[in-house]
Amino acid sequence: MRLKHVKGAEEYIASSNHVVQDYKEHKGNWNRFFANDNPVHIEIGMGKGQFLMEMASLNPDINYIGIERYSSVLIRAVQKKEELDLPNLTFILMDATEICEVFAKQEIERIYLNFSDPWPKDRHAKRRLPSRQFLERFKEILKDEGQIEFKTDNKDLFAFALEEVEPGGFKLIAVTHDLHHDEIMNAGNVMTEYEKKFSALGNHICKYVIKKNI
Repeated sequence: MRLKHVKGAEEYIASSNHVVQDYKEHKGNWNRFFANDNPVHIEIGMGKGQFLMEMASLNPDINYIGIERYSSVLIRAVQKKEELDLPNLTFILMDATEICEVFAKQEIERIYLNFSDPWPKDRHAKRRLPSRQFLERFKEILKDEGQIEFKTDNKDLFAFALEEVEPGGFKLIAVTHDLHHDEIMNAGNVMTEYEKKFSALGNHICKYVIKKNI
């Protein structure tokens, strides 16, 4: 994945109050960080943050954490958030492989995976966020009743993701291959930037909701 470098992005993010710098130190204490007992939801691979900012605005009684690995992308979300009053939203610059070092067992109520990098080569399958390798990590930090929501327009990635659900220790709750024409699953849907772009091109949006198989 090639991204245009944004000069000064690392420094900007490192000095921002909207980005948690010492994120590993909050493991097991994210409710203390937000100073409330509200549920904590995270989006992994949040991009420019449009989805999470709208979710945080619509649901002030939920705490949201956006995780992004690229500073040149995260800086755009930080700049947008500086114009908004969203105390229930913060960001982390990190790689998703660190997820269990940042959140304690059963600390998270919901995980959003939106239009994740498909890593199309077979040898990179374990890098895909809906892979069994990542699902095993997510299972550890999710509450027993917690859920993962995954959206993509990539049919091959979605087929792969469905095959990984059971080996990853989860079970399907709901699934659709055409979200915007599924009356039940599309109710209350908040679209991401990519979702708007791809659906405008006529691409069907696929989505699943899964929970731990316990």
